[in-house]
Amino acid sequence: MPFIELESNLPANRFSEDLMNKLCCAAATILDKPKERINVTVKPGQLMIVGGSMTPCAQLVVSSIGVVGTAEQNKQHSAKFFEFLTQELGLTADRILIRFYPVEKWQIGKNGTVMTFL
Repeated sequence: MPFIELESNLPANRFSEDLMNKLCCAAATILDKPKERINVTVKPGQLMIVGGSMTPCAQLVVSSIGVVGTAEQNKQHSAKFFEFLTQELGLTADRILIRFYPVEKWQIGKNGTVMTFL
């Protein structure tokens, strides 16, 4: 059950429903998870500085069970997420940061329990 959180100082009108759906589909493909399990949150209009500059930028946080736990996995994921974000947001790679967080099944609650028991 991946969680995708995109924060940016770009205005809200740059993040259409279509873009959010594309991000959901891209994350499903990149992480090899069903689209129905992907959770996407977009936070536009943030006050952000990346690399000492407030020029347009974005930070992506990817949290998931089992697919973001190694440098090798994240190197592959990073390349694909960067390709998507630079193309869709019109940002250069130096204006984007990605953080990967592995999550354990007991750390995600759903339907009144945790994923361990589902």
